[in-house]
Amino acid sequence: MTATSRRTTTGHLVARAAAAALCVAVAYIHVKDQGGLTVLKDPAYMGVGYWALEATALAVAAMLLTRIRPLSTWFLAIGVAAGPLVGFILTRTTGLPNAMDDRGNWTETLGVESLIVEGALLVLATALFFRSRGASKADPYVAGLPVQSVASPQTRSSVPAGR
Repeated sequence: MTATSRRTTTGHLVARAAAAALCVAVAYIHVKDQGGLTVLKDPAYMGVGYWALEATALAVAAMLLTRIRPLSTWFLAIGVAAGPLVGFILTRTTGLPNAMDDRGNWTETLGVESLIVEGALLVLATALFFRSRGASKADPYVAGLPVQSVASPQTRSSVPAGR
């Protein structure tokens, strides 16, 4: 292994570990906000949304650490970050049906922590999604494709064109 590839591998490992930690932090913040794992936040649709976000965030963290379909995983990590950001903005501006109590509440400590964590995850995941997308053309593993699906020069037909 060359120094360049070792550096790249270490850099990818650090990025995946950081993103996984941020996903776990997103899940933790939302568990704390709803009052625990077994509590359903009111209104019920928001509580179910919190549970879905928490489960998804933990699944994406596991996928990041195990390198399962890297390109798809970075895309899911973008969703883990962007979904709650949009929800935060909506609950603070227009409010959501049966959930008007947070309108204008921009300085809630847990909300600010959530914005910081989700913002960091969004920046990291977006950058690495586009980086992985570009690299997937050169390295099929990055896109999560089986290596056999990419034709090498040795497997191409040697039949001349026009026959």
